[in-house]
Amino acid sequence: MNHLYQINISKGGVPKLPTDEAMVTFEGIVGDKQKDRRYHGGPERAVCLFSIEIINQLKQEGHPIEAGSTGENLTLSFNDYALLVPGIKLQIGPEVIVQLTSYAAPCKTIKKSFLNEIFVRISQKVFPNESRLYTRVLREGKIRKGDRVDIIV
Repeated sequence: MNHLYQINISKGGVPKLPTDEAMVTFEGIVGDKQKDRRYHGGPERAVCLFSIEIINQLKQEGHPIEAGSTGENLTLSFNDYALLVPGIKLQIGPEVIVQLTSYAAPCKTIKKSFLNEIFVRISQKVFPNESRLYTRVLREGKIRKGDRVDIIV
């Protein structure tokens, strides 16, 4: 079952730290802040997603990455992460619906999560389907660690 592996928040910057539940609004996750709002946050980048399976793959490659260390708000366990592309809608738990809007370009603030600080390792342009994704929130609500995640039409 595809599910919400971890919810991550911070007062600004990385790493974002785990919490068991959170309120999701059109502006993002309550209690989460971004240092540079030019590139992060806002309605079209309200929530950032990433895959625990890709994180584990990167760990096997020797990268010192952890869930939340690259700034994603929601770490998903998703059987076929490559299906998640801009335009797709996801139901997260019983309340929240998000729509994927774009791939999140990696920047130097996450470099400590990578061998030799080569943060482009999660660039969609360089490594397709191994990138974080931004979403807009279509329906607000509460989410909890372990919530089911489904693609909806």
